[in-house]
Amino acid sequence: MQHAAPATQAPVDGDTSAAANPGSEAAFYTVSVRNLCAFSAKCGDLDLRFTPSPTAQQGRLGHQRVAQRRGPGYETEVSLEGVVHGLRIRGRADGFDPDSHTLDEVKTFRGAVEAIAPQHQLLHWAQAKVYGALICASRGLPALTLRLVYFDVVAQSEHPLTQRCRADELQQFLDDLCQRFVHWARQEQAHRSARDAALAQLVFPQLPFRPGQRDLAGAVYRACLQSRPLLAQAPTGIGKTIGTLYPALRAMPVRGTDKLFFLTAKTPGRQVALDALRPLRAACGPASQGSALRVLELVAKDKSCEHPDKSCHPDSCPLARGFYDRLAVARQNAARRGWLDQHALRTLALAQGICPYYLGHEMLRWSDVVVADYNYYFDRSAMLHAMTVENQWRVTVLVDEAHNLVPRARSMYSAELSHAETLAARAHVSGALRARVDGLLDQWQLLHDGQLREAPQQTWAALDAVPPAWFRALQTLCSALGEHLNDRAGEADTPVLAFYFRALAFASLADMFAAHSLCEFDRSEDPVALASDAAAATASQSRLDAGGFDFPPGAAGRLNLRNIVPGPFLSPRLQSADTVVLFSATLNPQHYYRALLGLPDDTAWIDVPSPFAASQLRVRVVPVSTRQADRVASLDTLVAAMARQFTRQPGNYLAYFSSFDYMEQACERIGQSHAQIPVWTQARQMDESARRAFLQRFDAAGQGIAFAVLGGVFGEGVDLPGNRLIGAFVATLGLPQFDAVNEVIRERMQTMFGQGYDYTYVYPGLQKVVQAAGRVIRTESDTGCVLLLDERYLQPRYRALLPAWWDLARRA
Repeated sequence: MQHAAPATQAPVDGDTSAAANPGSEAAFYTVSVRNLCAFSAKCGDLDLRFTPSPTAQQGRLGHQRVAQRRGPGYETEVSLEGVVHGLRIRGRADGFDPDSHTLDEVKTFRGAVEAIAPQHQLLHWAQAKVYGALICASRGLPALTLRLVYFDVVAQSEHPLTQRCRADELQQFLDDLCQRFVHWARQEQAHRSARDAALAQLVFPQLPFRPGQRDLAGAVYRACLQSRPLLAQAPTGIGKTIGTLYPALRAMPVRGTDKLFFLTAKTPGRQVALDALRPLRAACGPASQGSALRVLELVAKDKSCEHPDKSCHPDSCPLARGFYDRLAVARQNAARRGWLDQHALRTLALAQGICPYYLGHEMLRWSDVVVADYNYYFDRSAMLHAMTVENQWRVTVLVDEAHNLVPRARSMYSAELSHAETLAARAHVSGALRARVDGLLDQWQLLHDGQLREAPQQTWAALDAVPPAWFRALQTLCSALGEHLNDRAGEADTPVLAFYFRALAFASLADMFAAHSLCEFDRSEDPVALASDAAAATASQSRLDAGGFDFPPGAAGRLNLRNIVPGPFLSPRLQSADTVVLFSATLNPQHYYRALLGLPDDTAWIDVPSPFAASQLRVRVVPVSTRQADRVASLDTLVAAMARQFTRQPGNYLAYFSSFDYMEQACERIGQSHAQIPVWTQARQMDESARRAFLQRFDAAGQGIAFAVLGGVFGEGVDLPGNRLIGAFVATLGLPQFDAVNEVIRERMQTMFGQGYDYTYVYPGLQKVVQAAGRVIRTESDTGCVLLLDERYLQPRYRALLPAWWDLARRA
């Protein structure tokens, strides 16, 4: 929601003359018709049961079709505006017939019109009435007909509901809505003024700046003022989090920024951000209505749901019943409190008997700083990005540990669909719908057989495109499933619904398939699919007609749309922000991240020099080969080097390996030859408690060697200052596995960027090495050592990607 500049003379609350003539007074706050109605007219339950909805394109075409059926003088997209009680209300009415004085509010839908929830109809009527009041005032109409048109995008039919309303009735309705909103609007205006005043005077709460921290803060501040993206590489330990938050906050009143989004890759990153925001928020001081700075933490639904065994609708979850009736009190209390981390949101929500997760969604509109995972802004259905665009917010986006955005974004814009899940879904349908499923299964069979004939010895292949016949069968099935679910709207989640969502996600990405992605067909057995789908697939197989299919469940294959260059998808999201700052200790080389993330050529760059001296970190190279063929032979050399360092300086060490197999072999060998050295290892599957136990063994008074996999959960984001960790052994170059998939990626990267090997293997590998080694020196007083256990670290192409302050002159 955009904030208007304060008027010189604010209108008095309760001035009913404005309701009689919108537009006759100055405005202090601007609100859209949609947001006004959502705030003041929404009531009843939270009901998120599946209801079919048209696509954006179907919605646009539906509105056009309704307009085409009207007379020649019919007006569309009628811009309307009025001022009531100091609120400027803006919006576009879908259509108006000046001859019959009929205003249309068009809502497209799929399924049965009777399935539209009563509370939704009330909200639709509220929007129609507000538009009616505005058009009566602007055109001097004494009365008009409101026509709420529900347009079925499948049947192309209209279901109109009409009301004849006098102008004074509509003006009174609008007045009532504005009365409910105006107190909140004045509160928000006062909050914004207090916030900006406090941020303009904000003093860095941890003076003096650490070495390098001021340089980072200055670069971020300049990027915000220039509305320019920034890549910032800064070493671990200088306080990057508060060093980026502080200047971004200081720039908000200068740029007129509405919100600041701090995005993290992992849960610990959110906590670090919240810890940095506490002193910043305290430095802003109190405001007349709570804090001068509102901070909101958004967490995943599965981590905040109070009733994970229930569905989000009033017939299942008690926190959904009457949600909107009780929201106003919770919203006011939350705004007054201002600090809305997960615990605070839960306390406030449960006090009013509403869902904490969706209270967080509501408070997004009214918060200044939002701390959330990457996917809240960058995912295909990202809420933060959608609301930024819808409300035309001016936002600053800070991306923490931005080297992680490449793999995370690749995952966001990838999709997979398997024969096994198609077969499993068949068990839950019948009749004509089963025939559509069988149509896709036929295409699975043809795809499988075709690939088998072309390359009988290969189970994996990169295809030039999504197979056209298979894709048409998928689209036909998606359409049929949509119609099937239309007739069962509101039912509880089913396997069919889950399959439908996965199929839609795949089809959506398939429509956008281009050089940024690979289409892969894999006909090897999938142990996960076999384990999860075996029972359902076997049951479905038994129902197939005679003749059936030739391959076993799970072995027919999978199609995977693997994104490798997320830039084309991320670029529109980056452009929607006023400023984007991406920062990390490992963003070298910058051209790699600019290219893959879709950053413009004028992206600013800063490489903050390390405040650490080379004498603090002894970096040595052990010339041994850790290549796949040499790993068994390398074990004695590796173990001897690690044991020699441990004997010379006992303490806590982390040893990183390229795989669990290699790690386990080395751990076994050191146990055999140096049983006196305590060791513990990363398990292949570890829950949160197991991870905590692993890290708790790093006691400042303890000693031993922990074995972990490079690029795993202990490869970054681990903070073990002082004597909790005094050294690291890196027995790998970190290069991704040489296999058919990565070789195809290398060829694509060579075609697109001219550096296929570096983009596929070298840059991702060395980034993981630098992150792992960065666990050792965390503060200005830390000292330690890193042993790079691979002869290739002596080659210039790899040494050039290591931190400049490291001294690799000596060899062990």
